[in-house]
Amino acid sequence: MTRIGIILGSTRPGRNGEAVAHWVHDLAVKRGDAEYELIDLLDYHLPHLDEIVPPIMGQYSQPHTFKWAEKIASFDGFVMVTPEYNHSTSGALKNAIDFLYAEWNNKAVGFVSYGSVGGARAVEHLRLVAGQLKLADVSPQVMFTMRDDFENYSVFTPGEQQPAALNAMLDELVSWSKALATVRSAS
Repeated sequence: MTRIGIILGSTRPGRNGEAVAHWVHDLAVKRGDAEYELIDLLDYHLPHLDEIVPPIMGQYSQPHTFKWAEKIASFDGFVMVTPEYNHSTSGALKNAIDFLYAEWNNKAVGFVSYGSVGGARAVEHLRLVAGQLKLADVSPQVMFTMRDDFENYSVFTPGEQQPAALNAMLDELVSWSKALATVRSAS
């Protein structure tokens, strides 16, 4: 079965992303079209990138990198749940992405974002990064605004249109993830 990792891209204390990622996971598993797993960056204890050799070489030396690489390699596609900090994604998510290279290649990625303008600028940056890593990004995305989808900017209360937006993104993500499995097997 196609495996999709839902990456919780914030490690900040009191993070809003935890409720968002659990919402994504809870709705996704009900679909039955793939196996979905929540991946919390807090569980991987990744320091600021500390590998001597560039990730494109695949010559990892740190135990935390091997653990992270094994987890990411086990998936066919990803949903990245990202906050928007200063017109970009979180440093923690970018750092986690930068640890690896081949483990991302020829897989699909979709985005769920949140922030003052729905996290749109964070996703804009992540789409550029995805291209460099040979990740196929799907066009539909889910955006939560702090004003409309969070009560008092902290209690997650997604709008009634959001499940349909998530399902549209997941439809494409699963489809692309399945298609890219043939590309990976041909390599």
